[in-house]
Amino acid sequence: MMNRRGSILGQGMMFGLCLCGVVSMIGGCTWILGKDKPTWVDGRTSDYPPAQYLTGVGQADNRSSAEDQAYAAVARIFKAEVASHAKDRESYSIVENQGLVNTERRLTIDSVTNVSTEKVLENVRILDNWYDSDKKMHHALAVMNRSQAEASLMDKLGELDRTITAEVAEARQASDKLVKVRALFKAGQHTVLREAYNRDLRVIRHSGQGILPAYRPNEVFRELEQFLATNLVLPVHVTGEQGELAQHALVEGLLREGLPVRPQAGEADTGSTELLVRGTVRLFPIQVGDPHFKYVRWCSDFEVLNIVTRQVIGAVARGGKEGHVTEREAMAKTLRVMQQEVSFEVAKAIAAQILDDDAVPVMTGMPVGCPREESTVGP
Repeated sequence: MMNRRGSILGQGMMFGLCLCGVVSMIGGCTWILGKDKPTWVDGRTSDYPPAQYLTGVGQADNRSSAEDQAYAAVARIFKAEVASHAKDRESYSIVENQGLVNTERRLTIDSVTNVSTEKVLENVRILDNWYDSDKKMHHALAVMNRSQAEASLMDKLGELDRTITAEVAEARQASDKLVKVRALFKAGQHTVLREAYNRDLRVIRHSGQGILPAYRPNEVFRELEQFLATNLVLPVHVTGEQGELAQHALVEGLLREGLPVRPQAGEADTGSTELLVRGTVRLFPIQVGDPHFKYVRWCSDFEVLNIVTRQVIGAVARGGKEGHVTEREAMAKTLRVMQQEVSFEVAKAIAAQILDDDAVPVMTGMPVGCPREESTVGP
């Protein structure tokens, strides 16, 4: 009797082992036998102690989404650190003072924060998954090794420190005003990026300590602004239909970008500056075959000229058309759009060409945004 019972039990065990072996070829024995709930699901684990790891747990009704949520949980740790330093972000404050626009420029880290955090999150790995068969939920554990991530950030910070030091030295030794401005601007951008990386380092290090910089963003941008204000005030001259309106819009936009400018009545009055921003705008009605709407087209050509060398260092062309039930209303709408475009998009493009020599290739002449002869037919 015992032998028979033992034989039956033995056959049952063998059947179970064989079945497990077959299933393991498909998806693993745990699919049948189940898997105990890991402690990390509830935020507790001895396998990844906080002193050595940053962890994030995600859950969703499918595995891929759960892993995305786990990555997001780690990312939120860095975002929280950024939010706690929100007072350092750049904002623009424009104050009207007896017809003059004064712009207060503060440091912004919004865009570079995303860049730096994305690089840091490359060190995150999904190290475990668990499926809760009762609740039909997938769980994922994302882990970042602090020491590995710290080593990667230290390399980036070291490279940035060397770059910033070289750019500041180039700016302070340069005799060419434009070279000096561009070197200081690049140094300022890199100090912003370095600050973002340093904040990530403070999150990664269990001590919460970063590395003090040799140059702070506010200091570099303040040096740039002081030099611009005393050495490179840009004259701006715009001609054509509604040229005065376009000139005022461009002046406001360039001030918003941190460039000191002054409007002028003619190109001859450039003062002692080395650069001139000049342009032309046109507005004219067009026929597009629409029986219900009247259309007006606007066009503009702008360039940044080095007065000493007579070289065009940048150029921008913009234009468009607007329609309304009457030509007068179409013209008014077109003026509003042109003013906004010149104040924001054109001003940003011109500022980039002055501050960053990598923004656009050097151009040899005016762009062609406006037709040479007024056209009244065609879109």
